[in-house]
Amino acid sequence: MKKLFLTLSLTLLSVLLINNGFACTNFLITKGASTDGSTMITYAADSHVLYGELYHWPAAVYPKGTMLKVYEWDTGEYLGEIEQAKETYNVVGNMNEYQLAIGETTYGGRSELVDTTGIIDYGSLIYLALQRARTAREAIKVMTDLVHKYGYYSSGESFSIADPNEVWILELIGKGAGVTGAVWVARQIPDGYISGHANHARITTFPFQKENNFNDPNQTTYHAADVISFAEEMGYFDGKKKDFSFSDVYAPIDFGGARFCEARVYAGFNQVASGMEKYVDYAMGENLENRMPLWIKPDKKLSVRDVMGMMRDYYQNTPMDMTKDVGAGPYNSIVRWRPLYWKVDDETYFNERAISTQQTGFSFVTQSRSWLPDAVGGIIWFGVDDTYSTVYTPMYTSMTRIPEPFAVGNGSIMEYSENAAFWVFNQVSNFAYTRYSAMIPDIQKVQDELEFGFIEEVKGIDKAAAEMYKTNPEQAINFLTDYSNSQADKTLKTWKNFYGYLFAKFMDGNIKEARPVPAGDAYVTPKVTQPGYGEEWYKFIIQETGDKFKVKGEAGH
Repeated sequence: MKKLFLTLSLTLLSVLLINNGFACTNFLITKGASTDGSTMITYAADSHVLYGELYHWPAAVYPKGTMLKVYEWDTGEYLGEIEQAKETYNVVGNMNEYQLAIGETTYGGRSELVDTTGIIDYGSLIYLALQRARTAREAIKVMTDLVHKYGYYSSGESFSIADPNEVWILELIGKGAGVTGAVWVARQIPDGYISGHANHARITTFPFQKENNFNDPNQTTYHAADVISFAEEMGYFDGKKKDFSFSDVYAPIDFGGARFCEARVYAGFNQVASGMEKYVDYAMGENLENRMPLWIKPDKKLSVRDVMGMMRDYYQNTPMDMTKDVGAGPYNSIVRWRPLYWKVDDETYFNERAISTQQTGFSFVTQSRSWLPDAVGGIIWFGVDDTYSTVYTPMYTSMTRIPEPFAVGNGSIMEYSENAAFWVFNQVSNFAYTRYSAMIPDIQKVQDELEFGFIEEVKGIDKAAAEMYKTNPEQAINFLTDYSNSQADKTLKTWKNFYGYLFAKFMDGNIKEARPVPAGDAYVTPKVTQPGYGEEWYKFIIQETGDKFKVKGEAGH
């Protein structure tokens, strides 16, 4: 009975997490796995109630004894006060001025380990660490020290942490109501490899350490001293240390964890590495013993555009391809309306949960580049709304002014703003949902033009800013601030104009193409085509309705 209750609790927590939208995807790319030697992490903040905006905390110095109020990132609930750091660093989104970047996904885990008396929630933990740490190792120490001192409020969490040289995954879970602290494990991703996580704990077995030496560059694993003993005390584990698996003990895998979470990691890996077909049965929830490795080696080194592509996955080239089942409709849609689960005749069914999804508030790809000064090297390629149809725009993380299209306070999830990128991109994507296969080529054409243009342009901006930084750092930062703001404005203006073009072209189910206007003529009607639903969908209609719509006698008009 105890085992049944635990399984039900874990499944319920997983369902609540996914249906409430707190379901995100991260990939982690090491220096040796990237084409230019940068480290990268990705993040899609997927929530139906999260507004897409770019956060900013300016660098500051505080008097001793200053206290900081902590509010839960998801709900705004006040959790308590902690001591403020003496000095904090400039933070733009999920990256700071020292090129430290942090992302996350919530895996939930054992529900009885949530401590609602804790002061530090997972979101605050990210942004506090970015304000207080310069490297990935420092961030791990800051994060684990904070929850040890003040308590951890949230459920189980996976964090991606990258600096210009190293990439780490940290997995952490609380100890239960009224018990301050957390149990956790952090592992460095080997150079030349990539990793990922998507709402399920992924660290299994790991080398046990006698102590955590955060100054030792050769130590590639850190963990809480009681990560195993606590599990033994709680009755979760009674085996040998070498067999201890963090994920299996603190967040046992179930069908939902595989099909809705691990499947996204599989999909991203499958884009860039051969041989992943052997894990299809695991990703589909059919063989939970066949777990994927924590990291893999991609077939080739990945560019920033390759990594953007990993975030634009809807299970293409897998048995779960969302354009291939009837839910895609006549226009091969890659979105499915929630809820995730649905019932017919007392049987429960589900929709696929892909990386690219309609409820994304914002997403990004960070680049930390060791060969450039920190003020120049850190870029967060930032986008709002669906990853499949967003435009990743370069934001240098030394900048001191956030662009209006991404600014906090420019609109909200219930307040439309015509100058907010979140709303402009939602206009395009939501219109595209009506005839996806017809409109997405137009969207991708403009998306490609902007992103490839930015990628080429950044090369010159890097060079100019790095040279400027040698003699006048402040001027270089102002230059990068102005550049980042201007590119956000460019993206917004382009997408606003593009929406008008798209609406005019596809209005009323038609596809209209302008024709040349002869000299002296004021107007020529456009060419109009009406492609209808496509042969496969018409066959489906006949299959469902028989001769109901069959023309009898002469067809009318």
